[in-house]
Amino acid sequence: MPTRPEAPQNAKPRKIVKRSSRNMGIPSIKDALQGKFAEDQISAKEQHQIYNQADEKENFTTEDLLKKWEEFTSRFEDRPNLKSTLSRIPEMQEDYKLLLNIENTIQENLINSIKPELVSWLRTELKNSKIQLITQITENVKGRIIYTDSEKFEEMAKKNPNLAILKQKFNLDFGG
Repeated sequence: MPTRPEAPQNAKPRKIVKRSSRNMGIPSIKDALQGKFAEDQISAKEQHQIYNQADEKENFTTEDLLKKWEEFTSRFEDRPNLKSTLSRIPEMQEDYKLLLNIENTIQENLINSIKPELVSWLRTELKNSKIQLITQITENVKGRIIYTDSEKFEEMAKKNPNLAILKQKFNLDFGG
């Protein structure tokens, strides 16, 4: 038969702590079923309003938003994709809605992963509980892809017509 190891001589006996809902300020189901309600407790709605300061509606400028936005995005040095996505500044719309244009669903998922934290932080810092962040995926129209040397030269000549004059003057050929 295996023997139980002896407790060290300097070990203290463990205390069993029972937690009671009465001394924690949490309503008891047993008391509620008996019709006993604590009068000094505030409702969940009041707690929510106190915590969120739902009636706070201080105006802020685009510069204030930009400053706080950059302050928040500086936290994500270790997450370059998210930092790059947040490098765009949202545009302010009516009723304190912030519209952030993004390029794809991957960026949308990155934003959604931190959106509650971001919105809560902005509401607190800008003292406005009406702030909402809306993401919108915008399509970037990409031009045709240039592969050959002659296509590259044509594009550069569109931007600087003097290149075409140099090519003609020196009789240059790109072999294409």
